[in-house]
Amino acid sequence: MKEERELLGRIAEALERLAPAPAPLPSPDGHDVFVWRGDQMRLSPVAQPRRVPLDLIQGVETQKGRLLLNTERFAAGHPANHAMLWGARGTGKSALVKAVHHQVSKQHPDLKLVEIGRTDLQSLPDLADRLSEAGWRALVFIDDLSFEGADETYKALKSVLDGGVSGAMANLLVYVTSNRRHLINRPDGNQAEFRPEETVEEQVALPERFGLWLGFQSLDQPTWLSIVHGYAKALNLAPDDPELDRTALQWAAQRGARSGRSAWQFVIDRAGQLGQSIDLRD
Repeated sequence: MKEERELLGRIAEALERLAPAPAPLPSPDGHDVFVWRGDQMRLSPVAQPRRVPLDLIQGVETQKGRLLLNTERFAAGHPANHAMLWGARGTGKSALVKAVHHQVSKQHPDLKLVEIGRTDLQSLPDLADRLSEAGWRALVFIDDLSFEGADETYKALKSVLDGGVSGAMANLLVYVTSNRRHLINRPDGNQAEFRPEETVEEQVALPERFGLWLGFQSLDQPTWLSIVHGYAKALNLAPDDPELDRTALQWAAQRGARSGRSAWQFVIDRAGQLGQSIDLRD
């Protein structure tokens, strides 16, 4: 028995030596947006992040104001809440998170935005620990999040929202966008193995860990056209384009949706029709 324990100990030590050391965090200087690559346990800076100026995001003034205030409080070192932005597709949830961060980081350059993909969620506690140990003040951003059936990776998110073993991480906030208010979907398979009360409890428990809930709905026509005009002005399209409204409404009808995303896509298409180049960088 003693020999077996010694052998297992030597095997464990050998495996530790073979395992690659985690990549060091990049310098926070010079970049304000990063992407976490869970398969490599590496944080990579984004040289030229694409984002829309905050004042161009229209039709969601209440949501914009509440998220901006929450982020400003956090950046200033005051208490703030994790936030969940949920609702219809293309209504500006992701764009708002990026725009708010960019706006606040002008006054607080130490505030970083760290995006983690859905497939890397299992490594979220490792990312949170490393950011916390390094003293980064960061918004951890998870875009288009949902969980299906018996998927249990939500437990990694739950752990971070609860503060992990070490307690609340005062220098990290989690911002999530989702098309689902409850994040966790009922399984499509055999419902018999899930008691209804357990399913409801799981659906409610995770979203309730976000102190700030912001809902997004489809836009009415006047608001949507206002967004189109705002984008067109920002991109210096022809200011007196007589066909702008007509072609915009035609575009919306063909797409079957009026959203911030479809307004942006239309203006990009219109710029192409007019043969006008645009610069999407900050």
